[in-house]
Amino acid sequence: MLTEVGATAAAAGESPLFVLLTCEHGGRDVPAAYRRVFRGQKALLSTHRGYDIGALGVATRMASLLAAPLIFSTVTRLLIDLNRSLDQRDVFSEFTRDLDEAERASIVATYYRPHRDSVERTVAAATAGGHRVIHVGIHSCTDVLKGSRRELELALLFDEARPLEAVFCERWRDELARIAPDRRCPFNQPYRGSDDGLTTSLRGRFSADDYLGLEVEVRQGIIGRAVEQRVIGELLAQSLRSVCRPTA
Repeated sequence: MLTEVGATAAAAGESPLFVLLTCEHGGRDVPAAYRRVFRGQKALLSTHRGYDIGALGVATRMASLLAAPLIFSTVTRLLIDLNRSLDQRDVFSEFTRDLDEAERASIVATYYRPHRDSVERTVAAATAGGHRVIHVGIHSCTDVLKGSRRELELALLFDEARPLEAVFCERWRDELARIAPDRRCPFNQPYRGSDDGLTTSLRGRFSADDYLGLEVEVRQGIIGRAVEQRVIGELLAQSLRSVCRPTA
């Protein structure tokens, strides 16, 4: 069931907003059928390569405070990356890329399609009901990559070619700055919101008026503990709720 969060711009005759949260890399679980593939890789599965550390805790707290739907997966991204298109080489990792065609097809049918289809059905149901969907994918990134330290704390990713996404993120960042002025919140870092991903795929299926596909990247160093995940989840939820609130 979808939950409406505010009715932004309803007074001006615009569509009320629905917030949908997703977390594509929420865990490091290895299905029993594929444990042989990851034998000896327990340490790797526990790193950022195995999952988005802390992201699910942030997303869960946001969903609770916003009473918003959350669609997530706890299967390791090293089995299949739910945030990549199937034509991308890195949709399968080095552990699963060379599995035979039947096994890879089974992974797609069992883990990839259900998640992606669930998100798309939820967006379709909301837009059919006359709502504008604010889809926020929650992710996390490492503090240091290839020797370079990332200075961001919370980054908002969007497609610069879609004006509603840009305006919404500007308002969201302004609200974040008001509530937590010391937080560093750049746009489109360390990746661009228009890069391949679930939101990019959905932009091809839904109009820019009906669907805003946003992502949040949280630096893992600030959400390593459960209490930190709650703090960041509360900050994101509070600021997002304010942005979605009706304006006079």
